[in-house]
Amino acid sequence: MATFFEEGTLVGVLTTQPLDRALDYKAPEGGCHLGAFVEVPLGPRKVLGVVWGAGKGGFDLAKARSVIRVLDAAPMRDEMREFLERAGAYTLTPMSAMLRLATRAPGLGDPPSMRKVYRLGEGEPARMTDARTRVLDAAREMGGLALTLKELAEAAGVTTSVVKGLVSTGAIAEEQSPRDTPFALLDADYGSKTLTPDQTEAAEALRSAQRAQTYGTTLLKGVTGSGKTEVYLEAVAEALRTGRQALVLLPEIALTAEFLTRVEARFGAKPAEWHSGVTLTERRRVWKMVAQGQAQMVIGARSALFLPFQRLGLIVVDEEHDTSYKQEEGVLYNARDMAVLRASLLGAQVVLATATPCLESWANADAGKYQRLTLTSRFGEAVMPEMRAIDMRSEELPANRWISPSLQRAVAKRMEAGQQSLLFINRRGYAPVTLCRACGQQIGCDHCDARMVEHRFLKRLVCHQCGESKPIPDVCPSCEAEDRLAAVGPGVERLAEEAQAVFPDARIAVLSSDLYGTARELKAQIETIAAGGADIIIGTQLVAKGHNFPLLTLVGVIDADLGLQGSDLRAAERTFQLMRQVSGRAGRAEQPGEALLQTFQPEHPVIRAILSGDEEAFWAAEADERRAAGMPPYGRLAGVILSGPDVQSVFDLGNHLARNDAPLRRIGAQVYGPAPAPIARVRGRHRVRLLVKADKGAPLQSALADWAAQVTLKGDLRMAIDIDPQSFF
Repeated sequence: MATFFEEGTLVGVLTTQPLDRALDYKAPEGGCHLGAFVEVPLGPRKVLGVVWGAGKGGFDLAKARSVIRVLDAAPMRDEMREFLERAGAYTLTPMSAMLRLATRAPGLGDPPSMRKVYRLGEGEPARMTDARTRVLDAAREMGGLALTLKELAEAAGVTTSVVKGLVSTGAIAEEQSPRDTPFALLDADYGSKTLTPDQTEAAEALRSAQRAQTYGTTLLKGVTGSGKTEVYLEAVAEALRTGRQALVLLPEIALTAEFLTRVEARFGAKPAEWHSGVTLTERRRVWKMVAQGQAQMVIGARSALFLPFQRLGLIVVDEEHDTSYKQEEGVLYNARDMAVLRASLLGAQVVLATATPCLESWANADAGKYQRLTLTSRFGEAVMPEMRAIDMRSEELPANRWISPSLQRAVAKRMEAGQQSLLFINRRGYAPVTLCRACGQQIGCDHCDARMVEHRFLKRLVCHQCGESKPIPDVCPSCEAEDRLAAVGPGVERLAEEAQAVFPDARIAVLSSDLYGTARELKAQIETIAAGGADIIIGTQLVAKGHNFPLLTLVGVIDADLGLQGSDLRAAERTFQLMRQVSGRAGRAEQPGEALLQTFQPEHPVIRAILSGDEEAFWAAEADERRAAGMPPYGRLAGVILSGPDVQSVFDLGNHLARNDAPLRRIGAQVYGPAPAPIARVRGRHRVRLLVKADKGAPLQSALADWAAQVTLKGDLRMAIDIDPQSFF
């Protein structure tokens, strides 16, 4: 039973305001429980807070202000408070910022709101039409379930005015209903499928772990198309049978619509959704229903980890290797690692599902910390695609073209057979650089040290760092020469233009996140392609994740060498993952698939590993290199990002930190830098980086905290510490 504080008792309230501690208040009339969500006065304002414990006192209690009111929300559970504290300590994040992550729903303190809903009434319309008949039929099919006006109209395929007309006759009843309603119950046995023998074995292992109701993490590794989703949905079903909630994290909103359809087919109803595409009203509903245990399953982005689950028993991290699970702004955390932390505090299970695990997960499974389940074959008759390299050094290709003759012939062959081809390039936009042929000036962002990318479909130049955009100029901004601006290098839009010229009769579809304003538009395009509405798909990284195109039998990777450039610690790993993922889009139905990688380095170890398919050899070799260098996961890194409007002040701060590194030297850590960040100016702020490297067992966080405490940030200077950095831009 949660600790109860009597009226007038001093309680410590953690607020979402940027303060370094809980504040003391008197418990309100009627008292409050530990973990209660409350509204408290802070200066002239009223702010949201959580009762975090007993007050500390040590001042004139007559001056203590009272909690204004306790909000109508389930108190924060002990495990959630511990999770926020542990996650904050690991990432060196202030607790106020951690609490903001856990309260990202609007109107938590608002009284329950109402909305109009519609169901079958008892009246009979004097006049019937086809449209009215469809409305009444749709209402009957819902079995008494109330729908909104829009939902009922869409279900019947009519306008809302038809429904309103039936309301006036009494045939449809209009009622007031609470806006925040429970989610429909999911049926664990509704649509279970027949699994293959290796799927059955893996599913039973996950079900058995779920029944134990203890903590454990499982790496579910399977080739693309092997049915990993169906396997982990069996673990979800077992969680539902045991009365526990399940959370499935997806790396992209674009994957959500297709996944929701699969979940509804499996469990007979839709789960709750939590991501940036959900309305604010729905976000409040999800938050409250999760807290009340009336949402059994949540499909969400990384921030769904901070929802107030009452009895969470399973967390699935789909495509666990995906870099989008790392939050790069604000609170810097990796959702995969935080999922493991939260599950360990709950006694819950974690499933990390992927075809190409990150090296950290592979190493944990190799060391026995994680259980490992492997699916080695594709579902049904599908087989893995044949993979070959196209040596671009021997291809006769004009300087401004990127589709090689060999790839062109392979695409033409697929078109003749009525099959689809995918041309993949991991660059959004039309061209990555726009330069003036008169003076050589490259058009850059006014606020960042980044080149602006031409997006010809939008008729604008866009900065991919800060989002700034401007019209494509007619004259050079530097020398004012006319008609001398040229697009340099390929982007997905330029590749589409070339494909249309090479294959004039082809139906070409472009899949890039820049081209779709809403998730609904993107879903519609994906469904059109899957139904055979395109001969050639031009895609960015978006197409590598989770989509199933039954007619797709050829994948052509335009620039397989792109990710191998630069000094990124994870360049080889990420190139290997991306190439294997995108190649796996081919041949997922009855037709065999083929993947062709255009490369100028066919002898590169990563390219050879991709083609050979010997994934274990690649991971083992990559692990040996990291181990020898003392790099993650066999050592620890922390990035320190300093920024400010004045470059000299930022460097002065960096040099001061580098000279005063005694707290880090005491644990054997090394400091590298300061050095300009690869993109040294973003949104008008100059950026300098330091990198801290330590042994795996070193107490890095406490040393970093002591090190950072030596400086006081003045003016507009900012410092962010990134534990386990994933990128170094």
